[in-house]
Amino acid sequence: MKHSAWLWTAALAAYAFLYVPLAIVVLFSFNDSELNASWVRFTTRWYAKLLGDPDMLQAAANSLLIAIASSTIATILGTMAGIALHRWRPRLLPFLVLTPVSMPEILLGVSLLLFFRQVLDLTLGLFSILAAHVTFSIGFVAIIVRARLAGMDEEIFAAARDLGATPWRTFRRVTLPLILPGIVAGFLMSFTLSIDDFVITFFVAGVGVTTLPLQIYSMIKVAVTPEVNAVSTLLMALTLTLIALAARFAPDTLRRSP
Repeated sequence: MKHSAWLWTAALAAYAFLYVPLAIVVLFSFNDSELNASWVRFTTRWYAKLLGDPDMLQAAANSLLIAIASSTIATILGTMAGIALHRWRPRLLPFLVLTPVSMPEILLGVSLLLFFRQVLDLTLGLFSILAAHVTFSIGFVAIIVRARLAGMDEEIFAAARDLGATPWRTFRRVTLPLILPGIVAGFLMSFTLSIDDFVITFFVAGVGVTTLPLQIYSMIKVAVTPEVNAVSTLLMALTLTLIALAARFAPDTLRRSP
């Protein structure tokens, strides 16, 4: 019983350490005080103020555009990579696909910055952010799709071939419907990673281009205002919703993913 009580205490303390700060951010986003030092009264005016902030709306539009585009591209490429990793197991492909997943974000950001500027002589902007987000998202999609395929019976595909289906017809009528939950989960995971990425985006954004995380960072350098709490709450809600949807579409896949 003593050991059980200690385990419960440690678990509750760990969860409190993780989630109490998030709860405080949400709570103070409804605080009617400019200073944000103590609770005054309930208000929703900070959310209304966000809708009238052109810089915040532009940053949100940039983030959504990049997240949708990068997630779509990464899902297509990551799905093909995941199928290749499962069926043919090429030696070099796992290194190319999975290295960005395990690489520290600051190292990946610096590497992409040097590649874009010194090798490609590319002007940093929305395109460089898009390319960077596709780079680190492909590996996550490939892992989820490969895990989805690993849990399937290979005799299903052999039976389709024995019945005369061509490789393309087998993929379209058998493989794709079976791995579709993993593909959707990979898209949602890529979207989540893209829309709240800060470190890599900070290095490859360039001058005059901002995303929602970069806009939040520029605001908190002065002070953590209720408006920052409000936009953080909305971003948190969107992220948690997408993660929940990803888990709903492919719960077994996400549990098997490293």
